[in-house]
Amino acid sequence: MSWRRIRFLVWKEFTQIRRDKAMLPILFVMPLLQLILFGYVVGSDVRNLKLAVLDNDHSVQSQRVVDTFTGSGYFTLVAQPSNEAGVKQVLDGSQAIIALEIPKGFGSAIQARQAEQIGVVIDGSDSRTGNVAAGYAQGIIANLSNQFYASPSANPNVPAVGAVDARLRILYNPTLRAVNTMVPALLALVLLMSTQNLMAMAIVKERERGTLEQLFVTPIGRSDYLFGKLIPYIGIAMIQVLITGVVGVLWFQVPFRGSLLVLFLGLMLFMLSALGLGMIISLMSRTRQQAQQTSQFLQMPSMMLSGFMFPIAAFPTWLYYLTFLIPLRYILVIVRSNFLKGSGMAALWPQFLAMALFSIGIFFLGLSRFQKRLAD
Repeated sequence: MSWRRIRFLVWKEFTQIRRDKAMLPILFVMPLLQLILFGYVVGSDVRNLKLAVLDNDHSVQSQRVVDTFTGSGYFTLVAQPSNEAGVKQVLDGSQAIIALEIPKGFGSAIQARQAEQIGVVIDGSDSRTGNVAAGYAQGIIANLSNQFYASPSANPNVPAVGAVDARLRILYNPTLRAVNTMVPALLALVLLMSTQNLMAMAIVKERERGTLEQLFVTPIGRSDYLFGKLIPYIGIAMIQVLITGVVGVLWFQVPFRGSLLVLFLGLMLFMLSALGLGMIISLMSRTRQQAQQTSQFLQMPSMMLSGFMFPIAAFPTWLYYLTFLIPLRYILVIVRSNFLKGSGMAALWPQFLAMALFSIGIFFLGLSRFQKRLAD
């Protein structure tokens, strides 16, 4: 072993890294970005959960329940449906994660110091957020019960008369099984990772080998090349999604209550964004290593900020608004709602519209830049 030769090789590696202008920012920005995102997301409480309230009583006591929930900082009132059908519609469309149903005569029962119940309906399609919402609601209602039925006696050992209980009802995923939430989300993640990575790596591989220039001295045109590249990877991605979905339903017993057409349209729209990112990555990269690192750099924030790994309600305000720029956020709502709730286009059109705008925009941006690169 020669230390002189080792020093020479170390110098050579650092020189190559320094000359790799595309890799240097990724090497130093990625750990900093991970630190910032994990620091803000992992240690934060889940707050601003979307709340719907069906108040059948409209009394001072029922308004106090609503004010206590919204004043806790954990819930934000987003809807006030007029009947139970409206509650289900709000939850089906993912407009709210939790709904309160305050019964008629609630205020009179409190004044008469009689026992009463508040209905708490949870959207279980996201098991983690549903668990947190249920825990918060039960704690707030228990605290309200102590306030409503405070013992008039100075002796704290004298039991209070009556109580307010939470009548918990979990829709779509009654046992809050985590796998029921994870398997539908994996359909989107598999599609993102396979399509984006394969598309970027395949084009860069041809550029490395010099076969890209050889193709263009043949009668093959640039449009022929692009479609010839896109179609195989679309087919591969759809087969991967099909396998994941079948295994999830048959092996893990995840219920499918939705429409295959709605699911297919959502995934195809989302695939456009993955293909567009793959083409953009191929423009930014000269080697397969650069393409791989860049792809991971872009995928990590998508996974963290879309609701795949952590509840979006746990994010600080500035990070929460940033999630609206991530197509994965919208497809996760679509696949989970379609799988577990049976939600169709009527309930999911806001997510479809937002995802269509982003996905088509990203795809045509990548396509136009890639065509220009081929023409140069």
